[in-house]
Amino acid sequence: MTLRVAMLLGVLLVACGPAAAQQSVPAGLGGVLPDVQSPSGAAVALKWLAIVTVLSLAPAIIVMVTSFTRIVVVLGLLRQALATQQLPPNQVLFALAVLMTLVVMAPVYQQVHADAIGPYFAGELSGEAALAAGETPVRAFCIRQIEAADNTAEVYPFLPDEVAAADGLRWADVPTLSMIPAFVVSELKVAFAMGFRIFLPFLVIDMLVASVLVSMGMLMLPPVLISLPFKLLLFVLADGWHLVVGSLMQSFQ
Repeated sequence: MTLRVAMLLGVLLVACGPAAAQQSVPAGLGGVLPDVQSPSGAAVALKWLAIVTVLSLAPAIIVMVTSFTRIVVVLGLLRQALATQQLPPNQVLFALAVLMTLVVMAPVYQQVHADAIGPYFAGELSGEAALAAGETPVRAFCIRQIEAADNTAEVYPFLPDEVAAADGLRWADVPTLSMIPAFVVSELKVAFAMGFRIFLPFLVIDMLVASVLVSMGMLMLPPVLISLPFKLLLFVLADGWHLVVGSLMQSFQ
């Protein structure tokens, strides 16, 4: 019965054609919706589409040029090393990563606001000039992190051929679209290196517990179940959260 109703509706829509579709649009929306059949209307529609696309990608772009990537990866690896399943929850880890990111990026935001956002809203700068002025502190932050981690070589795969072929790397010649992925790769390398150092003591505990269980013939008992309390005890006695958070905050130049 449902299939027959759907087929009947389809036949009616095809029979009515564009006229019915035009009549279904309220008359009051004529001044709001652009006429895509005219060149000017199509340009307006494409402009709105571009604005919506940029707004949807803005959070991801902001995340990629901040310290959030390194922080959230290290915290995720810490949870994997502790083997505490979903504890702390994702909401807690993301909230902590966001708050730490706000603290780290506060000087950069203040400079961007002073150089670009404030003058733009005051009418002293145009949109393009404000974008260029706000881009400078963000680029400086990314360059400092890449150089501090000695990951300058990560920039070359994303450079244009004429820039990559030049002798020596000059940051002024590196486009922003090439610097952003290089910065993300550099942050991932630093985060995984920090995660490796976090994993080592917990891996030793897992190996010791597994060796003891095998020597006692308790092969059916999961080693993770026995090693979890010892790992939590070691983490608490070493003041692990202070060490991890402090190391993350101090790792940014």
